[in-house]
Amino acid sequence: MIKKLLLLVFLYGSTISAQDYFYQKFQPFNSEIPSPEAFLGYGIGEHHTRHDLIVAYLEKLAEVSDRASIAEYGRTHEGRKLVMLTITAPENLSNLDQLKEEHLAFTDPKKSVSNYGDVPIFINLAYNVHGNEPSSSEAALLTAYTFAASENPEILNYLKNAVIFIDPTINPDGRDRHTQWANTYQGSPEVADPQDVEHNEYWPMGRTNHYWFDLNRDWLLAINPESRGKLNWYHQWYPNVVTDFHEMGTQSTYFFEPMKTNASYDPIMPKENYEDLNTLFGNAFSKSLDSIGSLYFTKEVFDGTYPGYGSSYPDLQGGLGLLFEQASSRGHRQTTAFGEITFAFTIRNQYVSGITTVKTAVNNKEYMRKYQQKFFKSALTNAAKSKVKGYTFGDVHDKNRTKAFIDKLLLHKIDVYRSGDSFTVPTQQPQYRMVQTMFETYEKYRDSVYYDASAWSVANFYNMKYKSVNTLNLGDKITETKNLISISPVQKSDYAYVMDWDDYNAPAALVYLQKKGIVASSAAKLFSIKTKTDTKKFNYGAVLVPVSLQKEDAAAVYKSIEEAQEKFEVPIYAVDSGLSLEGVDLGSGNISPIKKTRAVMLIGDGVSSYEAGEVWHLLDTRVHMPITKIPMRNFNKISLDKYNTMVMVSGKYNLTEKQMSKIKDWTSKGNTLITIGSASKWVIEKKLVKEKLTKTEKDSTELAVRKPYVDARENIGKESLGGVILNVDLDITHPLAYGYRDSSIPVYKNNSVWLSPSKNSYATVAKYSKKPHIDGFITEKNMQEKILNSASLIVSKLGSGRVVLFADNPNFRGSWYGTNRLFLNALFLGDKIKVPSED
Repeated sequence: MIKKLLLLVFLYGSTISAQDYFYQKFQPFNSEIPSPEAFLGYGIGEHHTRHDLIVAYLEKLAEVSDRASIAEYGRTHEGRKLVMLTITAPENLSNLDQLKEEHLAFTDPKKSVSNYGDVPIFINLAYNVHGNEPSSSEAALLTAYTFAASENPEILNYLKNAVIFIDPTINPDGRDRHTQWANTYQGSPEVADPQDVEHNEYWPMGRTNHYWFDLNRDWLLAINPESRGKLNWYHQWYPNVVTDFHEMGTQSTYFFEPMKTNASYDPIMPKENYEDLNTLFGNAFSKSLDSIGSLYFTKEVFDGTYPGYGSSYPDLQGGLGLLFEQASSRGHRQTTAFGEITFAFTIRNQYVSGITTVKTAVNNKEYMRKYQQKFFKSALTNAAKSKVKGYTFGDVHDKNRTKAFIDKLLLHKIDVYRSGDSFTVPTQQPQYRMVQTMFETYEKYRDSVYYDASAWSVANFYNMKYKSVNTLNLGDKITETKNLISISPVQKSDYAYVMDWDDYNAPAALVYLQKKGIVASSAAKLFSIKTKTDTKKFNYGAVLVPVSLQKEDAAAVYKSIEEAQEKFEVPIYAVDSGLSLEGVDLGSGNISPIKKTRAVMLIGDGVSSYEAGEVWHLLDTRVHMPITKIPMRNFNKISLDKYNTMVMVSGKYNLTEKQMSKIKDWTSKGNTLITIGSASKWVIEKKLVKEKLTKTEKDSTELAVRKPYVDARENIGKESLGGVILNVDLDITHPLAYGYRDSSIPVYKNNSVWLSPSKNSYATVAKYSKKPHIDGFITEKNMQEKILNSASLIVSKLGSGRVVLFADNPNFRGSWYGTNRLFLNALFLGDKIKVPSED
């Protein structure tokens, strides 16, 4: 009878009477605790559950069960709650502070505690980081109910020996976007045809958060509030085991760890983690899934090399991160090559794996605690063996970029010290492996095909010049970034003010001033001038605000200047004379007005939502400047006349001749078109500009070398770039490079866009240097044939306008503070680029 019931649910979807399909083995249940079915009014799997209802149900469990409590650890961009349900035996819950203290003792390498079996194991069951991979959040409801209401001796044993933290939805904004879609197009009867609209979301789909970021890449980078909130929670608790539930293609089955072989040549995580622990848990998962007849696979794909996944970050904190990938029903029911897959079926696999995680952790709690203790102790012993005793860094010309980098270090609980304008991170600290993650770079690798990134030295993301040191001069320990920047308050002037363009926040300050009606100019040449406090040498791009040219009086102008400085902590100087000590005077023709940027970006089908979201996020959250986002479906209807800057990120642009002419004509009128990645390749291939792509000469007579078919995926895959950090040589006199003082900067390349240097001697702004490799895997073929013959950034004249072509994404994952300025310069100073004609 049970087998028949399971078959019916798999084939026809769940029904209200079929909820035993999930947890009948854990009977009996406390009748005073409402089940998800009773609370929601429908059976799990019948519909997709909104995030607010998920939270409401967990709040109800915390209200009626003495095993559970709930806390909010953050809010999403759209204001949705991020919650954590703590569930354990009542005696544990009432003594949680003491248990936490005892648990954290194992993470302190200075302490020697050995009560491994006395403290409950701490487990974080985390779900739904990708919004349109919804089965796991439904499983979270079932799991919470099981642990809150089951009176089964097996469950009671787990509660006694574990503190379970249930994070039901890591990405509520994306989940609700997908939930609305799936429920809106759900048929009755359900439609299993893969071509039905229910199974095919429109752009940007629900995978990502509000700004279209992939939150499963954000654990290390911590750009979004969802990740920052979770990291703050994480470093309060340091769970021993963390789950990371996902979905994959409908035609697949189920994946759990072990993953494929770690790709790092010398991994910083202990071998015991990715071999012994993953095998221990993997064997348990196989038995559980065997018992319900589910197919699965391991080891073949995915890798935990990049430390910023939900399944890899815990591995660098003395815990064990576990990845699960369930074939998705992409709706409520869908036809596959193996028959129909239902939403209920996908939920059940996730539910079983979650319960098995708790079971295995409890059964091995002494081993897991010893491992975590050994992990943090080995951090200190490994650091002691290293010749490197610390890293020093700091940029006196850009204190806000330095501050942002320090904020990232502190978020990961890395110790940072300050001595004057220099900062030091010692290696001898519990977070030594995170220090390695931030600063170390690599050239040797075991593998050549990466699931995602092969380079992540975060200091390079920030263009933070640093060096390793063998002796330390620590200074004062920094515990927060508040009041980290000390700026001399600007004095009042009746003549003019000058703002450094070097600081990361200078563009935001400029936008603020322009909103106040302030007219500002940009300096195309260097100058030194006497300010009210001292003599100051200003770099390319310095912003001049002449008082006499403003609509407001001197007092009002000063008020706006004061507000901008206070809000953005940027250096601004008062001057009483336009006569420079060196270089151009303030009335020079080389100092010209900055037009207010009116930006537009094309979005929609075919456009990379990731890159579009990065642009939107940068301008929204850091520059505080709006950008109009125009869906491709509306492009024919709109006029471009009110915009002076257009952004086209990577994508597949299937534009008509008329649409291409519209962009070309608009640019030719004196406007700026900014293209990134494959959009740059597109404008070249469509001959909107007279630039070329780097080509490799091939000998047409050369015969292909015969190779085994089974190796094709690996051999072809290694030629793609999974993310590599390269050095470029930058023309710091070019408007696109204003604010930089060093011609050598790192860029991130993860595409196959190869721009040939421009034939115009003044148009190649950034070219890969002669020895470009900084970090990450790249084949020698790509290095010799592509990188060394290509440019990273060029500008091409188009009529009276210009096209700024980025081969590499300057805004990658919201984290490349070091190259954001190149993009912002294109936005704000595009009209300053007058590409000299060499005809």
